[in-house]
Amino acid sequence: MTTTEVGSDGMGSAQGSRRTQWGAVMAVMLGTFVLVTAEQLPIGLLTALAGDLRVTEGVAGLSVTVPSVVAAVAAIGVPLVVGRLDRRVLLIALMVLMTAANAVTAVAPNIGVLVASRVLVGIAIGGFWAVAGSLAVRLAAPESVHRATAVIFGGVAAANVLGVPLATVLGELIGWRLSFAALGALALITMVALIALLPRLAADRPVGLGVLGSQLAHRGVLAGLAITLLAVVGHFAAFTFVSPILQEVSGVPERLVGPVLLAFGVAGMIGNFVAGTFLARHLRGVVIGVLGGMTVMLVAMPTLGLTPVRGVAVLVLWGLVFGGLSVAMQTWMISAAPDSPEPATALWVCIWNAAIGIGAFLGGRTVDTTATAAVPWIGAGVLLLAALIATFARPSVKSRQRQRRDAT
Repeated sequence: MTTTEVGSDGMGSAQGSRRTQWGAVMAVMLGTFVLVTAEQLPIGLLTALAGDLRVTEGVAGLSVTVPSVVAAVAAIGVPLVVGRLDRRVLLIALMVLMTAANAVTAVAPNIGVLVASRVLVGIAIGGFWAVAGSLAVRLAAPESVHRATAVIFGGVAAANVLGVPLATVLGELIGWRLSFAALGALALITMVALIALLPRLAADRPVGLGVLGSQLAHRGVLAGLAITLLAVVGHFAAFTFVSPILQEVSGVPERLVGPVLLAFGVAGMIGNFVAGTFLARHLRGVVIGVLGGMTVMLVAMPTLGLTPVRGVAVLVLWGLVFGGLSVAMQTWMISAAPDSPEPATALWVCIWNAAIGIGAFLGGRTVDTTATAAVPWIGAGVLLLAALIATFARPSVKSRQRQRRDAT
């Protein structure tokens, strides 16, 4: 077990301060993989879950809605409550909570117990992500921060590619309960990895309401939060209904939707790491490129993606550009608040999770009142607003100062 202590300034002992602790970075990445898989897993098991617990699919859908809402609150609440607690201890405790929550889900006798267990999942998701998102600056050497951030958020892309599809297949083969039990076992393995690989992560300054509020005085932070809100709302307004879009707009057979979404996830994972390689020198350009690319792909879906082949091609390109969104915006937040990345990240995670619910609701209302083909247009309009903000905003004061130096 490592004993190097890393303070909030990102510097550890003489031995550890000049090199990236890749083992710890990989352990945190595994944690984000487990979290996102846990959050989305019920989506693929909803019918079986509802039938077994004798509720409607709408009621069973609370297993997805509840943890997202709780995660948004926990992203701010957990850092406030834990104060100066060592972040290593916090992450391990939250993974213990994730393990226990999935165990309860696996044996839940009714929907009430299941939803209660999903509340615990939401707490673990919000608390872990709020801390994990800012750890790259503490675990990596300065020249490796952007790459380490991409690795940590690679867990998100990997969950979309492997976690949810594989767990869903496992649920179809051996039942939804054992699928959740398997995820609990993976959470237990992740907990062991965190114990073995994470250094001590001292919290020199507790996150309080004043610290969180002070982040809103930074224009870069406000811009990052606004961009994130609009981008995630726009994406999930459309992506929540990607299955009917593929079938009704592009004519993709229902049996092929799963493999097509797997291709979307693979493209997203590639996009995550491609974006990570350019963030160090072209942060704002990457953000604008990602948002612009997503906008174009959403417009292309109902206009160009009118056949199965073209619809799949548009979706894969959509996944490629969307894959860079989380790592780009997390890097934006770190750049906007280099002296306090944890509270800035807590606000960002809160906005991200809340935006998922808002986007799904907006898309649902659009489908109910107009048509499925209208959803991509709504998402594109919201994304265009995000791109416009990114075009005129700056992630940090430093970037403005650098531009003045370059101009002279």
